[in-house]
Amino acid sequence: MTASARPGPLLVITAVIFILLGLALVGGGAWLVSLGGSWYYVVAGIGMIVAGALVWKRRRSAQLFLALLLFGTLIWSVIEVKFDWWQLLPRLDIWFAAAVWLLLPFIDRRLDPSLIAGAKPRDAGKSALLAAVVVTAAVGVFSLFQDYTTLHGEVPAENMAAVPAGDFAPGVAPNDWAAYGRSGYGDRYAPAAQITPANAAQLKQAWVYNTGDFKGPTDPGEIANEVTPLKVNGMLYLCTPHNIVIALDPDTGKELWRHDPKINRDASSYQHMICRGVAYWDVNAGRAKDSPAPEAASMECPRRIFAPTMDATLIAVNADTGEACKSFGENGVIGLYHGMGMKKRGFLMPTSPPAVAQNVVVMAASVTDNFSTEEPSGVIRGYDPVTGKLMWNWDASNPDDTAPIAEGKTYTNNSPNSWGVSSVDEKLGMVYIPMGNETPDTWGGNRNPHGEKYNSAIVALDLATGKVRWVYQTVHHDIWDMDIGGQPTLVDIDTPKGKVPSVVATTKRGDIYVIDRRDGSLVVPAPEKPVPTANAAPGDKLSPTQPFSALTFLPEKNISETDMWGTTPFDQLACRIIFRQHRYEGPFTPQTVAEGKIKGAIISPGPLGIFEWGGAAVDPVRQLLLVNPDYMGFLERLVPRAQANAPGGTGTEMGLQPQTGVPFAVEIKPFLSPLGFPCQAPPWGYIAAVDLRTMKKVWMHKNGTTRDSAPVPIALPLGVPSLGGISTTGGGVAFLSSTLDYYIRGYDVRNGKTVWKARLPAGGQATPMSYVSDKTGKQYVVVMAGGHGSLGTKMGDSLVAFALPDEAVKEAGKGK
Repeated sequence: MTASARPGPLLVITAVIFILLGLALVGGGAWLVSLGGSWYYVVAGIGMIVAGALVWKRRRSAQLFLALLLFGTLIWSVIEVKFDWWQLLPRLDIWFAAAVWLLLPFIDRRLDPSLIAGAKPRDAGKSALLAAVVVTAAVGVFSLFQDYTTLHGEVPAENMAAVPAGDFAPGVAPNDWAAYGRSGYGDRYAPAAQITPANAAQLKQAWVYNTGDFKGPTDPGEIANEVTPLKVNGMLYLCTPHNIVIALDPDTGKELWRHDPKINRDASSYQHMICRGVAYWDVNAGRAKDSPAPEAASMECPRRIFAPTMDATLIAVNADTGEACKSFGENGVIGLYHGMGMKKRGFLMPTSPPAVAQNVVVMAASVTDNFSTEEPSGVIRGYDPVTGKLMWNWDASNPDDTAPIAEGKTYTNNSPNSWGVSSVDEKLGMVYIPMGNETPDTWGGNRNPHGEKYNSAIVALDLATGKVRWVYQTVHHDIWDMDIGGQPTLVDIDTPKGKVPSVVATTKRGDIYVIDRRDGSLVVPAPEKPVPTANAAPGDKLSPTQPFSALTFLPEKNISETDMWGTTPFDQLACRIIFRQHRYEGPFTPQTVAEGKIKGAIISPGPLGIFEWGGAAVDPVRQLLLVNPDYMGFLERLVPRAQANAPGGTGTEMGLQPQTGVPFAVEIKPFLSPLGFPCQAPPWGYIAAVDLRTMKKVWMHKNGTTRDSAPVPIALPLGVPSLGGISTTGGGVAFLSSTLDYYIRGYDVRNGKTVWKARLPAGGQATPMSYVSDKTGKQYVVVMAGGHGSLGTKMGDSLVAFALPDEAVKEAGKGK
């Protein structure tokens, strides 16, 4: 090569980068091909190596060759993902940048024209590369306006014009939010109509209250502020992760009292540290004027706050003063380890508030997931709200014996538990329990045969006796952790045959089960369909069928290699390799032991589910169901007992979990690329509405940005997961705060459009609520911005209230 033909530093650097990129693609692509995957990356890698060699030689044919590579990649990409901009981007970005680089004048002029004969080849190569860039850019612009994921629609005018008729929230004043889901029905519907889609953009921060309760040095990784406050009795009530109960002035956020139960904070034994809320009880609520006065003991605390604690107690606090109700249990405390055969601290964790009816407090609790088969019982218990006396107990593994347990006897260790919030219909005399699983979640070869039918089920218990009235199981022999975490919502649904009292249950698997709450019969069909059973883990046996509800947010097709995502072709290639290394047969793929090329199983929906503990909101007037589905897969690998070396299984539900007592430990981790992005293509989070009169989806929009979860704080509107629930209002505005970006948003329920958003000081992984001031008539929207340790959102202690300015409040009042 003559001196004039030698490449300069810029071309050398360019050539080396091209060749290195090509070598990486060839190596990774060959690995993918060996697993049965696409040949594209091998071909593209060879193309980049050749292009790099031509650049090294200063050949202008490098431009022509790169043009062919870019054109070929564009065609391949469109075949795989059509004109989906966010999926085209990682397939094309590197090659597009490389093409533009070769067209830049200071690179173009260094490619030696004397090394080819005539000017036409020079013009052809450059023109071809310019054409490839222009066409790719045009496809990119066109793709920006294509949308394969959004369902555009509007709620029928008939629904929107409906007017309230009847009592949709038994026992709750219109201005109040008296239970976790506003009432025992759990619909999260506030009838206040001051805030509307027309004025929601004017919402401003009204006040902020800081609890002062922060993560301690020994607290577990999964500490979270998931509380939904109550507004009742002229106060606002909330709890903190360390179970401090606080009362505030609803108009100013000023603290009125606080009660610290001083829980044992030896957090080395806790898997979670969470308080989702408290419960309220008034001895006079619902009492007829001519009924006898309540017994004297109740007068000590005629209005009570019932609150669970992480060290497994249920406390009763005077709702007026914050003092302990000493007539309840032992000086205001009931120990939930009573009757347990396993009493190790931190393994029984009531993270959700009890369900409260006039004559019974129904208490459930979670247990440590995936630690062992010798966990505390998941027994559900009913207590007298005045004395704390045990009225009944329902142990799923001993379901027929509900008489209060005798002294010296114990409940069944490790029976199925309920960790979510239950709902109550006092007229029918039933409490509706969302059931979890008998732990461990991922292998069930030795489960209690009596309790098995209650795993991942909605169970209706008699409020007076605890006896089972009916049960509906949503997953048979659940080894996927697809349990029911969300509070079941009670609503009377309009049907051609009249109103049907129903319970609506969201599930992690994405199916929504609509059941007649009187007798457990299905309102929406859920036929049994065959599911994979061939690859069950040794010693386990899978159900050959599962019920599939006709109302579902489960994706229409199983994920495939083409659904793998990344920010570049390289992390997308890595995700394709990971996909091919794991068994996947759809949503009921069984977990597997690593063997040969198979490293485990893809579990999608994963443990976080399509619907988690946030559940759903229901507008009973407009007959609307509002949900926030997520789509994130996980990788799970069974580890034979001889190889398992799990360090403890507390503080998190990720990583290697011991599962002692069964033949396998399990490793659980998110399905992420080496760069930490989800391997499954976005959107990962939505907000959606269903018309309950037709059981059809009306609209569905991706929701949230990457601003607070990406390595670079850029707010890409990809739609991100949310962990928390929705509330909705009589004014036609729904609220959600739980996305991975730190915003609370308001949505027009008619079409799902965002009509307002506000920045929060920390992660808002909680469910907002709304109420009306008894003093001023002003409507407030309140949310806890406290973050979530497991999700990695910013931790905080801020309860934030929003309201319309006084002028807007006056204007809203004129329209009434």
